[in-house]
Amino acid sequence: MIMEYLKQSFDIRFEYNVYFTTGIFSKDNSLLKKFLQQRAVPSAIQKIIFVIDSAVLASHAGLEDAISSYFAELPFIRLAPAFIEVPGGEDAKNDLAYFNRIVDAVNRYGIDRHSYIAAIGGGSILDLAGYAAAVSHRGIRHLRFPTTVLSQNDSGVGVKNGINFFGKKNFLGTFSPPAAVFNDEVFLNTLSLRDWRSGISEAIKVALIKDAVFFEWIEEHAEKLLAREEPNEAMHYLIRRCAELHMQHISSRDPFETGSSRPLDFGHWSAHKLEQLSSFEIFHGEAVAMGMALDTMYSVLSGRLSMKKAERVIALLIKLGFEVTHPLMVVDEGNSPVIMGLDEFREHLGGRLTIMLLKDIGEGEEVHEMDISLLKQASVELNTLSNSYHTK
Repeated sequence: MIMEYLKQSFDIRFEYNVYFTTGIFSKDNSLLKKFLQQRAVPSAIQKIIFVIDSAVLASHAGLEDAISSYFAELPFIRLAPAFIEVPGGEDAKNDLAYFNRIVDAVNRYGIDRHSYIAAIGGGSILDLAGYAAAVSHRGIRHLRFPTTVLSQNDSGVGVKNGINFFGKKNFLGTFSPPAAVFNDEVFLNTLSLRDWRSGISEAIKVALIKDAVFFEWIEEHAEKLLAREEPNEAMHYLIRRCAELHMQHISSRDPFETGSSRPLDFGHWSAHKLEQLSSFEIFHGEAVAMGMALDTMYSVLSGRLSMKKAERVIALLIKLGFEVTHPLMVVDEGNSPVIMGLDEFREHLGGRLTIMLLKDIGEGEEVHEMDISLLKQASVELNTLSNSYHTK
């Protein structure tokens, strides 16, 4: 039997910058103008349409007017005549109507592949708009303007987009890098303390698995991070360093996650489930803090990490105002609701469970199974440790 086949192989280079600035839409800030001008298409008028978090619009009066005035002076790009306002948080990713609204606007205003879909908001808005950009015309250029600590230091600088479907987080999505990311610290000034703090958990996560020195820095600067000073130099450094570590990981290993390794998802298998179980009343960063606490205690009980170092992790989370456990996180038997997160995480990874645990502060270790009896014990010990801190 003779078998014939043709083999195809090619590489695609992706490149994008993450910019740090203040007042991106101020007329005296030329960063965005220069970026768009350098990428202008000869003899063509590019277009740009904005998807904006409704909470951001409410907190930043005059934002739409500022954007309109900014683009009125750019003859080489045309601003779409309408802004797409979408509620922030998981609601944006849970309701397919918001995705359809963006795609409908792409069609109505003739947003082509040389044009841009720009998103201003937290991680959910960026995920939603990025997914719409990736699938419309098989790929429209996407600009991200993250407005939360979490999205500026983590989700906003990565290559993933998606929406929730079948009640599962990010069931539909793509790996599609943005054309650029613009981190504007002005957007952070109006955040609630809860939103401000929530994003710090992802910095702790990446420090725990990659950078012990960064973890120590967070310990030393915890009070300054919560002080909400303007400008907050501590928060600026935390966002920049966390974004840098995330980008280094994306470029050095498996950016489109073709394997089953998700090292940057330390603490996330239970966090994703906890968000769902709480009907997303628990913020992602808060859920990640609890997930990290559980997996840190599991790392101790499985003989990987010393209790002394685990206590440092728990103490830092509590000092920053995080809860480290929740009734929905309790593992009292093999069919506890949160345990379903393991199977869903396995499915999301492609069939093989891969969980990141801690060997040391700054050093992670991947495992491919979790002992339910140890998880139950970790849950009990974590609850005891949490109570001891809160009664001091």
